[in-house]
This record gives sequence, structure tokens and C-alpha cells, in this order.
Amino acid sequence: MLASELITLFGRSKEREIFEIVRTMNPIMGQYGFDTLRRLRYFLAQVGHESGGLTYTKEIASGKAYEGRKDLGNVIKGDGMRYKGRGYLQVTGRKNYTALQKDTGIPCVEHPEILEQPKYAILSALWYWRKNNLNIYADKDAFTALSKRINGGTNGLPDRMRWLGKANKAITEV
Repeated sequence: MLASELITLFGRSKEREIFEIVRTMNPIMGQYGFDTLRRLRYFLAQVGHESGGLTYTKEIASGKAYEGRKDLGNVIKGDGMRYKGRGYLQVTGRKNYTALQKDTGIPCVEHPEILEQPKYAILSALWYWRKNNLNIYADKDAFTALSKRINGGTNGLPDRMRWLGKANKAITEV
């Protein structure tokens, strides 16, 4: 993946983030199964939507809505706000932060804000993608089903589709 392709996708104003993504992702793309253009485009389209075009690495909402959500592992008072969505795919909940830390060694349980840094924002997105076997949706050309898997519904689907159109035009090699 070339930085120039990501600049076409996300814009020149995001160069710092883009170079960190390229530097982090290129050596490990194979480990995450990004061996087809569609897989990479689907991933980057979802990243584009969930991060507002690499603008947000932390959910805008307070996280109060996640307070006490046992399905997210938020069992200690304050977990909802502490473990609100972070990273380019908005990893959410103590349960996911704990699994991410266990699998990658990123110390995000103690320091959730680390996922706001571009390197860890992309690593957390890659982890979430692989952990949830999301390449199968790309392989089936099932973008709407993928969006539901990431967000729980079709929230923002028109914007996600717009990002996919942009990714299809910008990403020309794996």
C-alpha cells in the first residue's frame, strides 16, 4: 500500500496519520489477510467512516451509554467512559480492551488513551478486523453485513458506501 493512495483517499491534511498507517501496516498486511484489493478497500472504507476520515481516534460521545454494559465487560463503575470507542474502528468496552491487550501487548487497559495515537489506532483496528474474521465479508462482497458487524446496525451506511467508492478509486495495489 502506498502513502500516495491513502493521501488520495483521506487527503493531504492527514499525511502524518497516513505515514504512520503505511509504516505500521505494510510489514504486517499479510498477517491480517490483506492480500486482495477488496479486503483492503473494505477495511479502509470502514476506517474512513468510523474515524471521520482519520479525524477521530476517540468516540465523540462521553461513553455513558456503555456504563454497566456487561456484554462489553463494563462491570466496574466508570468503565463506560473509560473504555469508550477508541482507535480507527472504535474498539469499545473493557472486554475488548482486555482482549486487545492480551493479544497484542498494547497496554490499553491501564492506558486507554494510547489507542488515540495513530500507530495504536491502526493496530487496534487491525486486531479487531482479524479477531472478528471480517475479511469473510469482503470475500462475499457483503459490505452492508460487514457494516452491521462493526457497528451493530446500518448506522452511517450511506457514508460508509461513499468511503467504499473513494477506496475503490484510490487503492490500486496491495
